[in-house]
Amino acid sequence: MRALAVHEDVIVVVSGIWQTTCTAVRSGDEGFLIDSPILPEELEALPALLEQARFPLSGLLATHGDWDHLLARLAFPEHSLGVGAATAARLGDELGEPQRRLRDFDAEFYVDARRPLGLADLQSLPVPGRISIGSDTVNELELLPADGHTGDGVCFWLAWASVLVCGDYLSPVELPMISAEHGGSLAAYRETLFRLSPLLNRAETVIPGHGAPLTGERALELLAEDLAYLEQLAGDGEVTLPAGRRSGPQRSAHARNLAAVR
Repeated sequence: MRALAVHEDVIVVVSGIWQTTCTAVRSGDEGFLIDSPILPEELEALPALLEQARFPLSGLLATHGDWDHLLARLAFPEHSLGVGAATAARLGDELGEPQRRLRDFDAEFYVDARRPLGLADLQSLPVPGRISIGSDTVNELELLPADGHTGDGVCFWLAWASVLVCGDYLSPVELPMISAEHGGSLAAYRETLFRLSPLLNRAETVIPGHGAPLTGERALELLAEDLAYLEQLAGDGEVTLPAGRRSGPQRSAHARNLAAVR
């Protein structure tokens, strides 16, 4: 696990597996944790990391309902988990699926003695919307819709820090992934990228769901690559995978994308 300070009010933790990111945000005496690392030792290290960095914690947030982004409750079971209204509806319809997927992961990678994942009492948040953070110094997290990868999804824009937390988009290590079984679609994915484009011109740092934080300039390059990939995917010809995202797992992800859209 790597911890990176990208702003005086923002720390990003990058998991040792799948490079899943977890973002700590603070403003004055309040703070939120967005998404989660995966491995037990990473989750166990989070409370001490936040305390040492003097990052208060008021609540937990998740960009979407995929299980690997919901694990912060294992580290902070006393805090509520806020999700977009579409994610709350999805998790209500898919009762037990994140827990099953977590158990399957643990069985595959020989992870032992993990506590059960509790996802009761989710806080449903309106999207678009805003969350105030801080009492002495008040800032806002802006919530923007981000469907396409799945049918649910939220991006968080931190205007005061010029940071965009975009969930499973603009990854330097993963192809765009269209999870049709969870309501994802190519058309919605493209719309989300177009929606994010103006923010990338204002962002100093972009934090994808998988991969190290990006500069706004690099995120714009990835956005162009991803749009070109999706345009080819929508056709009936051969598709060229973006450079740096042609590994075996990404070719498997591409095969799933083809099955979803053709």
